Amino acid sequence: MSDDLQAGWTEWHDRREAELRGPHGWLSLAGLHWLDERPRRFPGVPGEWRVDGGAARVTATAAEGLVVDGLPFDGSAEVTVAEQDSTIFGSYGDVHLEVALRSGRYALRPRDPNAPVLRSFTGVPAFAVRPEYVVEAVFTPYEAPRTIVVGSAQEGLEQDTTVHGELVFTLAGVEQRLAASVDGDTVDLRFSDPTSGTSTAEWRALTGALRDGRAVLDFNRARNMPYAFSPYGTCPRPPKGNVVTVPVEAGELKPS
Repeated sequence: MSDDLQAGWTEWHDRREAELRGPHGWLSLAGLHWLDERPRRFPGVPGEWRVDGGAARVTATAAEGLVVDGLPFDGSAEVTVAEQDSTIFGSYGDVHLEVALRSGRYALRPRDPNAPVLRSFTGVPAFAVRPEYVVEAVFTPYEAPRTIVVGSAQEGLEQDTTVHGELVFTLAGVEQRLAASVDGDTVDLRFSDPTSGTSTAEWRALTGALRDGRAVLDFNRARNMPYAFSPYGTCPRPPKGNVVTVPVEAGELKPS
């Protein structure tokens, strides 16, 4: 194995762990509260929340401690976000309050720097780096992007995902075909393999560089999605059939 491969992976892994240790990152998720038309309050969250048309609506008094744009919030406001997106609406104490939209449903997710998952985080375990898990794939775009429905980390929640083409590559002597999304000069894919659910999470994600119809896939950088760390993740599952048929003993292991 080249020193460059190991050094590059170590730099990537260090950045990844630093990001996960952030006070309001994915490991700080402290709840997932779905909204509906009924005005409701949620434990520890200031304000009364409901769905109002195509928006989330909050009503709160200044005494409840919600701060928006640096000022105490007193009154009522609508919050709108795009599908599969989210925004930090405000804060209370050290907690940031995220408003998210998933499959037409609004939800609140407090991001607490004192969340148990974050406080107990000691790093992401990973397989040893192995050069045979760096492969070149041929990317064949579809005639048009395809929007498909996939499951998610939350039972009963389905989401749309868009894929732009197919990656074909060989791993351990076996040809593999996976659907992938394209974002500029990168390809993104979600996959499972025979290690999924045992030594690794149920599914993982990977990003590779794309150039002239070819992508470099370094499975040593296969990463856990937020759901692997937190029960409050809403991460989409891989498209049906995105299964690597040989064990991918590379990348991040299941968090302990």
